[in-house]
Amino acid sequence: MRNTTLGTHGPEVGVVGLGAMGMSFAYDMATPRDDATSVSVIHQALDLGMTLIDTADVYGPHTNEELVGRGLAGRRERAVIATKVGLEAVDPTGGPGGSPVVRPNGRPEHVRSAVDASLRRLGTDHIDLYQLHRIDPEVPVEETWGAMAEAVAAGKARHLGLSEVTVTVEQIRRAQAVHPVTTVQAEFSLWTRDVRDEVLPYCTEHGIGLLPYSPLGRGFLAGRFSSFDELPQNDQRRRLPRFQQDNLRANLDIAAKVGEVAGRIGATPAQVALAWLLAQGPYVVPIPGTKTPKYLADNAGAADVRLSPADLAELDAMPAPVGARY
Repeated sequence: MRNTTLGTHGPEVGVVGLGAMGMSFAYDMATPRDDATSVSVIHQALDLGMTLIDTADVYGPHTNEELVGRGLAGRRERAVIATKVGLEAVDPTGGPGGSPVVRPNGRPEHVRSAVDASLRRLGTDHIDLYQLHRIDPEVPVEETWGAMAEAVAAGKARHLGLSEVTVTVEQIRRAQAVHPVTTVQAEFSLWTRDVRDEVLPYCTEHGIGLLPYSPLGRGFLAGRFSSFDELPQNDQRRRLPRFQQDNLRANLDIAAKVGEVAGRIGATPAQVALAWLLAQGPYVVPIPGTKTPKYLADNAGAADVRLSPADLAELDAMPAPVGARY
């Protein structure tokens, strides 16, 4: 796989990364976890050149970092580990479908203890990209970011990033005044494009990498769901507005258009959706999540797909989806 860098000053990575969250959190929670297959997917990702592996301390909680740590044992030098801090589980099973109840925690003392815990779970002496998962509305971002900068000064982290859909250009500026922002992670896909209004232009201008999460619309853009009943039980998507039956039915035209372009150029719908993102800028590195070897290889193949200007214009002209994202 061809490589890029995370912005002008970040580490070199494959142009498509791997989101590890779904291996142990949020999606299809009724199905028993298959950690052995997940570890093999992490190994396969590295072999394919998908070197950026993204996780977070709150996924599980904690079990996803432990899984990534096992997957990278003996292979640490081949990976760029990205994890997050800033959310904590206050009740591991008290949410919908037995999901954790989480809340923001940006207090500096929380960051200082959380980074050491993440290092232990990941089995490493440093985190390549340490990201603020959510900005705590009760703590100035400068205070949280300053504690994260301490982790860089101590050698526990190499680079810092901001994460989640609440990130604004003003918040990026405020963090930059304390310590360089290497990346911004935000939901960005063919059916979630608001990042292109302000955040993407700002990141491009300032040499900041952009990490689109849910780049396949949580599987919808890949054509994996055509009805609400196809969603697994205890799956986060069952609670999202765009996946409710009437909205999902109305959104099928979007998936059909992606499939039409894919058929015309000899690619898969997932590859088209990821290639569209790769065309948005040199430092845009999508992190599709999967726990399936077949889908992983499909996602990696997007690095070799080139969309023509006409293809890009056709995809850009698609209507906005029906239903809020959350």
